[in-house]
Amino acid sequence: MSELLYQYDVTASIVAFKTNAVELEQAIHSFLDSSLRTKIVIVDNSPTEELGSLCRALGTEYLYTGKNLGFGAAHNIAFKKFSTSKYHLVLNPDVQFGHKVLEELVDFLELNESVGLVMPRVVYPNGSPQNLCKRLPTPFDILARRLFPGFLQHLFRRRMSNFELRDMDLSKVLSVPYLSGCFMLLRRKALLEAGPFDERFFMYFEDLDLTRRIHEHYDTAYYPRTSIIHRHEKGSYKSVWLLFCGIQSAARYFGKWGWVWDRQRDLINSTIGPLENLIDVPDR
Repeated sequence: MSELLYQYDVTASIVAFKTNAVELEQAIHSFLDSSLRTKIVIVDNSPTEELGSLCRALGTEYLYTGKNLGFGAAHNIAFKKFSTSKYHLVLNPDVQFGHKVLEELVDFLELNESVGLVMPRVVYPNGSPQNLCKRLPTPFDILARRLFPGFLQHLFRRRMSNFELRDMDLSKVLSVPYLSGCFMLLRRKALLEAGPFDERFFMYFEDLDLTRRIHEHYDTAYYPRTSIIHRHEKGSYKSVWLLFCGIQSAARYFGKWGWVWDRQRDLINSTIGPLENLIDVPDR
């Protein structure tokens, strides 16, 4: 990465909203624990600036919006602010990762220029895996996964497993069209070509929409050779408001890409598999 072209190797943004301060501090430290030239901004959608003193003390840039803009709109502020890095990380405040994780993922992108977005393996704090790389969904997949009671989900367990790629060898680096917004390491060139988050999605489905748009021009990769910890609170299962946001975003996603008739969906889903001509990252 040329220092003449890029002020930073990797920039990052975290969107906060009434965020637990301890979790936020851990996420910031995870990102800054790196030999790369980094810069991080916290975009705070909270009702108060309570997190500001913590963020400034940790050496981050802190932007207080004064209102809840939503996930994608707040990250878009950071995209515009940080234009002098080759890579940008969209990071959730409930994520932690170890030393060298960021370096390995950057090395992977440096060696594989066809990849526009990469997400590592994601696990719960107890080490169990989270199934956050998926096929492009149909409305039935979303409805069944979110609203069906357990016995009905059991009837469609094979379909649900396929949606979450449990039929694939998840020990391999895969080209996947739906990656989670909890940790999206983006090639800035790919982001410029695909465009930023669609701000019509207040919360949920904006990560699917962005991954899909980048996937039209680049590989979007699941990289299981390194991992992060994600608490993954599943807020829409606990809050009626967040459930409403999820339903609204689902309607906007399928209205944008197609409900029953989505010609690209089956084609893209049929091409999921190991990345071809992959250059392996050497052991550090």
